[in-house]
Amino acid sequence: MEKEKILLAGATGYLGQFILRALLDKGCSTRIVVRNKDKIPQDLQEHAQLEIVEGQVTDPTSIEHLCQGIDQVISTVGITKQKDGLTYMQVDYQANQNLLEAAQRSGVRRFIYVSVLNGEKLRKIAIGAAKERFVDSLKGSGMDYCIIRPNAFYSDVSEIFDMAKKGRIYLFGKGDLRSNPIHGADLAEVCVSQLHSTDKEVRVGGPEILTQNELAQLAFSVLEKQPKISHLPDWLRLLTLKIGKFCLPKSVYGTLEFVLTVTAMELLAPASGQHTLGAYFEHLKEEQTK
Repeated sequence: MEKEKILLAGATGYLGQFILRALLDKGCSTRIVVRNKDKIPQDLQEHAQLEIVEGQVTDPTSIEHLCQGIDQVISTVGITKQKDGLTYMQVDYQANQNLLEAAQRSGVRRFIYVSVLNGEKLRKIAIGAAKERFVDSLKGSGMDYCIIRPNAFYSDVSEIFDMAKKGRIYLFGKGDLRSNPIHGADLAEVCVSQLHSTDKEVRVGGPEILTQNELAQLAFSVLEKQPKISHLPDWLRLLTLKIGKFCLPKSVYGTLEFVLTVTAMELLAPASGQHTLGAYFEHLKEEQTK
């Protein structure tokens, strides 16, 4: 296994950066594809085990031979906020499909794809439809695969911390829905561990289960502020979704649609990792006071 070469796509994203460091720390021979080499941290650019290829996964001609000599692919390719005029279907589906086809041409052994928890329940929204369309394609490709389904990243709940800094947190409903989001470093370890596994699908979350109210209270506690939490009626969330669909540009509405949809779900997955939310909030506090 040590002699295998790994292709990592999405290396400059939130999760991809953690996976890249985890691969190199474990001595894995790693190739990455990036649009701009300068986005790779300076200390990694000359790493002996790292090969950097410039290309765009949205353009199949630029990655035609990307997977030559590659044994396994890890893809975190996807967009949370639509930009550059690209849609979820162009990135979360088509870009990953381009990677899959390049992998098939080169005889790649296994394809590991990071999707999202509750994907089946999210098919009716834009980001879920794109991700699950690729999941369907990967499952039907004949290639060995693994779908990793995290529930939420710590970076996703940083908005709760930002609201607490401003003095008040707004939650839809009673705030009693539970989740156990996971730190990027912990999720990276799960992703890399699949290089040595035969799992087809992995649901994963972090080590702590908290309600939305408890998460809000934790943010205030770290900031040493009196908790001020306002609970908004759920009809307001639904109304925002309906109005936003007609009034907002697709590039804005897609993110809003995803956030407001998963906000109304319990996001529980098998626990993994060591990083706590309290420590993450403490880190945000230190970073923002520098």
